[in-house]
Amino acid sequence: MQLLSNLHETVLENGLTVITKEIPSSPAISNWLWYRAGSRNESPGITGVSHWVEHMLFKGTKKFAKDKVDRLLSKHGGVFNAFTSEDYTTYFETLPSRQLRLALEIEADRMQNAIFDPKEVESERTVIISEREGAENQPTYLLYEEVQSAAFRVHPYHNPVIGWSNDLKTMTRDDLYSYYKMRYSPDNAFLVLLGRFDRKKVLEEIRDLYGSVPRSGIRDKAVPTEPPQYGERRVTVRRPGNTEYIIASYHVPDMTNPDVYPLMLLDSILSGAKAVRSGPGFERSGRLYKSLVERQLAASATSNFMESMDPNLFTLFVTVRNRVPVSKVERALLREIDKICNRVPRPGEMKSALAQTQAQFAYATDGVTNQAYLIGAAQLRTGYRYLEDLQRKLSEVSPDDVSRVARTYLHEDNRTLGIFYPSKEVSQ
Repeated sequence: MQLLSNLHETVLENGLTVITKEIPSSPAISNWLWYRAGSRNESPGITGVSHWVEHMLFKGTKKFAKDKVDRLLSKHGGVFNAFTSEDYTTYFETLPSRQLRLALEIEADRMQNAIFDPKEVESERTVIISEREGAENQPTYLLYEEVQSAAFRVHPYHNPVIGWSNDLKTMTRDDLYSYYKMRYSPDNAFLVLLGRFDRKKVLEEIRDLYGSVPRSGIRDKAVPTEPPQYGERRVTVRRPGNTEYIIASYHVPDMTNPDVYPLMLLDSILSGAKAVRSGPGFERSGRLYKSLVERQLAASATSNFMESMDPNLFTLFVTVRNRVPVSKVERALLREIDKICNRVPRPGEMKSALAQTQAQFAYATDGVTNQAYLIGAAQLRTGYRYLEDLQRKLSEVSPDDVSRVARTYLHEDNRTLGIFYPSKEVSQ
């Protein structure tokens, strides 16, 4: 496929995997450095450490003082950011191609020379706790956190990416720095670089900048496998608010399981395509919108199939319309699940779901930044070759396949259902 054409993979002696794609027509380059450092790699006592370390890498290194990276990249018209998820932390820069060396230097320095000044650690503690408290003021965040922690008993997906408040208050500078030295190593990372450059020359530069960085010799313990669920779990959250919400989450397999393809189309049929996380929304074309929103039961209704390294959740989220009993909306939501389990989708629905997914893919591959992200995310979860056959495998999914996976996974005993009820307490 065109996205993977001219793509090359090189592994340095220290274990750093480098994925490059020359695009001579592009005026820009996009440089992404991915670390296998997410909440799935954390343990009790240091939940949220991956996200906190991400913050600290913007607070200065031996070569680039605090804020210097921001000034340099902004000066050259660069777009840059970083983010942490359940499975990874990644940093990226998209710059004019002549500034490629700068992007490589920044990330090579961050990999080995972050300072973790104690004063900056304490300052950032305040920032992150404030971020956590701000999220707790959102009913939807609180409800999803409760559902997720109830759905996962032993797997670290139980923990929020931002971490639990008690850990954020007690984590030390040494905790952060030790995690950084262990996980920010070439043998626990890979680099994705797309744009206009000469591959031979750029690989020489990458070897020059990264080749001497030592391996950490990281040997992760096996991530605990979540045991089967044998009955519905229900959670209730009561906090100040104005609206009731419903979340229904079901355990589904990881991205190496062939059922992911019919699950993607199931998601699309329920609330519009999201298979590659980009492009316009198609929520109004889905069954949930038509059955709940158009019938004045809900203000919004959507679904989400989580793409991740380990088995995760297929989640349905509903904002209950004011003055409509939440029990009535719950029954209507579960009726829609029963329908897709017991009756195959119509040919028109299948055609629309596939067309939407193809449109999403087109948006997701527009520009070097989007392409680099898509390749990196696939590399982390299954290997980038997964993208090669994605559209073909989606086109081979039958209506029977969609109903089969709905019956297999979206049943009561595999469900964690949460409801947010506004309390009478007035928020301060």
